[in-house]
Amino acid sequence: MIRKPRTILALFTALNLLNYLDRFVLSAVLGKVQDELALSNFMAGLLATVFLASYFVTAPAFGRLGDRLARKWLIAIGIVVWSAATIGSGLATGAVALFVSRAIVGVGEASYATLAPTIIDDVTPSARKGRALAVFYLATPVGTALGYIVGGLVEKHAGWRTAFFVAGGPGLLLAMITLLVKEPERVIAEEKADVRRDLGRLVRTPLYRQGVLGYCAYTAAIGAYAYWAPTFLYRRYGIAQSAASTKFGMIVVVAGALATAIGGFWADRVQKRVESQMPGSSEAERDPEVVRGQLGICAKGSLLGTGLAAACFFSTSANMFFAFAFFSILALFMSTSPINAVILRSAPQELRASAMALAIFAIHMFGDLWSPSFVGLLADHLPMQLAMMPLPIAIALSAWLWWPKPAPATATATNASAKASAGVDAA
Repeated sequence: MIRKPRTILALFTALNLLNYLDRFVLSAVLGKVQDELALSNFMAGLLATVFLASYFVTAPAFGRLGDRLARKWLIAIGIVVWSAATIGSGLATGAVALFVSRAIVGVGEASYATLAPTIIDDVTPSARKGRALAVFYLATPVGTALGYIVGGLVEKHAGWRTAFFVAGGPGLLLAMITLLVKEPERVIAEEKADVRRDLGRLVRTPLYRQGVLGYCAYTAAIGAYAYWAPTFLYRRYGIAQSAASTKFGMIVVVAGALATAIGGFWADRVQKRVESQMPGSSEAERDPEVVRGQLGICAKGSLLGTGLAAACFFSTSANMFFAFAFFSILALFMSTSPINAVILRSAPQELRASAMALAIFAIHMFGDLWSPSFVGLLADHLPMQLAMMPLPIAIALSAWLWWPKPAPATATATNASAKASAGVDAA
């Protein structure tokens, strides 16, 4: 059995990398898929919508099951489903078959994305939670970049269909290894499920609500940006699809990995600062202040990323685009670890799987479910750079929504009481 937290983290991080590789290999070969299957920009964007619709619709169900059943079995089944469907995408001979395959990929990925972070959070000591989630979510930019790079290189030498075969294979093996994980002890929701009650508790939690609302706007922008960037380069600057995907992938892996590490380090600094300001308090008492600090990280990253993203789309050359893209990704991906920590730490412990599931549902329903197809629709009628301009606006909205609000008076009084109590104990 796999019991060590670091080994569990390493396994789930590798799987998260494959998760994003399988998701973004389509973006790497999208131009070629459009050419062969005669898809408009709007139809190409709908491929992302279909994937995300199945993803967010099934995520709450996996969250409910994960609060009550063995999570590793649900995760393993999800990995097998998404890996097999990725291979199936390469076998598609028409638009309908490709749409069905991408929808099934979404179902499999929903299980993993909902449940894996909750196991990592359970096995990781409080002082290292930010760093652990940063490592796990480092797979987001790295896996995305590998999707671009693997897709671009394989498409160049063996065609776009082979890219899906290469991407889907490794997950089938790692799914079996997942069954060896020893799940940690946790608070189990034993009473009969009451979905409306549990969702109501989460929605009425101000910090959770604030985090998810900002995440919706952020995801709308990032989802369309990541989906269309290689095709934007291919069509606007005349770069070969394989070269556009590979170069953009290299930028994502370097800037995204660096930004995720910075965000995780910054989140741990926030944790340590709050612990020093509230000595003698419990983790539950500190969590609201930690969450506010982590929301601040997210807001500052989006604020910086707004202008940089706009500059990308009005760049007059591909090299200028790549330069602005590096710094925009550096700013935007700093939120990767902190926002997921916000979702987990602002929710009751017994509802964390449901909290992650509801967040996934919301950010896709109101975020990137529609944004890639919306950009595609605009691109069918406007120059590509104008079609991309709603994305910086959404990034700016996320900064505004995430900006930390002052702590309620009751929370301030509680903090002061904790400090005074610690001072009495010390005396």
